[in-house]
Amino acid sequence: MEWSERGLVIGLKKHGESSVILELMTRGHGRHLGVVRGGRSKAMQPVLQPGNEVEAIWRARLEQHLGLYAVEGALLRTDALISSAQALHGVNLLNHLLRLLPERDPHPGLYERAQVLLAHLAGPQAPALFVHFELALLAELGFGLDLESCAATGAREDLIYVSPKSARAVSRGAGAPWAARLLPLPRFLRGPPGDPVSPEEIREGFQLTEFFLHRDVYRPRGLKPPDARAALIDHLA
Repeated sequence: MEWSERGLVIGLKKHGESSVILELMTRGHGRHLGVVRGGRSKAMQPVLQPGNEVEAIWRARLEQHLGLYAVEGALLRTDALISSAQALHGVNLLNHLLRLLPERDPHPGLYERAQVLLAHLAGPQAPALFVHFELALLAELGFGLDLESCAATGAREDLIYVSPKSARAVSRGAGAPWAARLLPLPRFLRGPPGDPVSPEEIREGFQLTEFFLHRDVYRPRGLKPPDARAALIDHLA
C-alpha cells in the first residue's frame, strides 16, 4: 500500500529512540497516522511542528497497518505562529478539533477550511473563521445546525435565535415568548461574508458552538473542551 499527499501536521509523539508517530490531516485520507523514522533528529524537528504542511508518502504492507511516512517540508509556519499568542492558541485548538474526526475518514471540506484558518490565524478574521469551522465540524460529525429557516414558521428572515433542542434557527417573532431558553444566533452566521463582526457576536458564536459540541461530541465521549479554546476566547476578550 502506498499513497502520497500534502498534509497538515496536527500532532506527534515519541516512538522508540529516534522515531515519532506523526499525525497528519490530509484531503484524501483524512486524519492519518504513520511512523517517521528519525523524526526526532535536528533536521526533522523544525519540519514536524504543528501547523506546518508537509509532502508525505505513506507506505505499509497492509492498509490497516500503522505504516511509515517519508516527509519533506512544504510550508513551515512556525516563525509566524510563535510571534502571535492568538495564532498559538488557534493552532492548538485547530489541531484538537481535527482530532475529533474518525481516523482515516476523508473530510476534504474541513481540510480546505483548516487551510484557510491557518493562513489567517494571527489576523482579525480568525475568530469568525473558527466559529464557522466548529459549525462545519459539527455537520461533518452528523450534528449539523439548520440555520436557514425558522423551526416554528419556516420563515427565512429575522432569524436571531437557535433552539437548543432542535438545533434549528428561530425567528424573532416566533422565539420571543421563549427567548430566555434559546441561544442567540449571531448576525455574521447569516449575513454576507466579509461584513464586520463585533466582539459580542464572536462571543455569541462561540457560545453557540460550545453548547452543541459539549452536548453532542464531548459529553458522549467523556471529553472536556480543550484549554486552548478557553485560552483563545480569553485572549480575544
